[in-house]
Amino acid sequence: MDLAEIRASALPLTTPADLDPVLDRVGDARFVLIGEASHGTHDFYEWRAALTKRLIAEKGFSFVGVEGDWPDCERVNRAVTDSGDPFDALYGFARWPTFMWANHEVVAFCRWLREWNDGLPPERRCGFHGLDVYSLWDSLRAVRRYAAAHLPEQMEAVTKALHCFEAYGHDPQQYALSTRLVPATCEQEVVDLLSDVVRSAPHDVGGFAARQNAEVVAGAEAYYRAMVQGGPESWNVRDVHMADTLDRLALFHEEGGASGKGVVWAHNTHVGDARATDMAAAGMTNLGQLARERHGGDAVLVGFGCYRGSVVAGNRWGAQHRVMTVPPARPASLEATLHEAIGQERALFVVPPQPRGDWFDEPMAHRAIGVVYDPERERWGNYVPTVAGSRYDVFLWLDRTAALHPLHGEPWGDVEPETYPTAM
Repeated sequence: MDLAEIRASALPLTTPADLDPVLDRVGDARFVLIGEASHGTHDFYEWRAALTKRLIAEKGFSFVGVEGDWPDCERVNRAVTDSGDPFDALYGFARWPTFMWANHEVVAFCRWLREWNDGLPPERRCGFHGLDVYSLWDSLRAVRRYAAAHLPEQMEAVTKALHCFEAYGHDPQQYALSTRLVPATCEQEVVDLLSDVVRSAPHDVGGFAARQNAEVVAGAEAYYRAMVQGGPESWNVRDVHMADTLDRLALFHEEGGASGKGVVWAHNTHVGDARATDMAAAGMTNLGQLARERHGGDAVLVGFGCYRGSVVAGNRWGAQHRVMTVPPARPASLEATLHEAIGQERALFVVPPQPRGDWFDEPMAHRAIGVVYDPERERWGNYVPTVAGSRYDVFLWLDRTAALHPLHGEPWGDVEPETYPTAM
């Protein structure tokens, strides 16, 4: 590996002004998908927010779509576009892992977004929306509330879907397990619900939210049913749902008088093109790949990486989150190579067209930390084989990072907490 070649391609990354090359690369693109190498790192959230602010202020982006549940994020959307404090909306996130969105970093961004929107007419205000598929029950109840108030003629379809799921209890995973053993599902009820709501709901803000909640119910039913079968299908159902939601949001905002240009916040594993990893060989697609396939050069993919630091995560699903040490990256990985080439500095890489430095097209292991993490197991997992120059259009390198600051609980474990707020 030619370390001098890496150093020559690195651009400075000290202040938000250094993001100028990213905005140049974005140009007139409609979608900018911004990743993160973990869900619990302060620095990823801060730099992602800094880039998003510039995209909104200088490029006219009209919504942010995040890897979060639609109903929870709609409370945030109302707070940033209409009334209320984003802190209260974000503090209300109750489904684990709450720290992904209920944190001080997102509060700070959403309060900025509220101030930005206050100077704009309602139709041009920048929204904040959830792209994910997990909120089966919350979305089903939201459809029921909307139908009772606005679509009484569709209550029969809504009630049938609700009663079908109630027969399996309120646990979607129990529903999935039950349908594996007994091949009776709620699929037809969900199809009827979706078709009725989509056909009947008006094309205003409330109607769009109702239609999207119906889409979430359909996606969640398919996701949980596929999950118990194993294989890549549940992953694909989820990412296709996120891609479809992104497209619907763009059209909705455009029809409402805004630009229809959207920023996405999600993990690198969703944002970076799956075809540049081993995911494709496993039969998996992802949001970044789908955005490129559907929109070509109108989609720009931005990834993150770090060498060492600290992160908020749980040691198992549903466990109390805490701050964990992120050890130095595995030797010969993308992170270790960039650390060796650049040292303890931040850097920005904008992937150039061919011909370019060989390192952009060299397969390397690339670290991915999820909401469940065990630093002691890094030698066996947490790395995705990656061709960085094909997976991303832009890559932000932060050698050392710190954990983010959740709103719920005291997460500090064996790592000394840093003073909050911290400067960029």
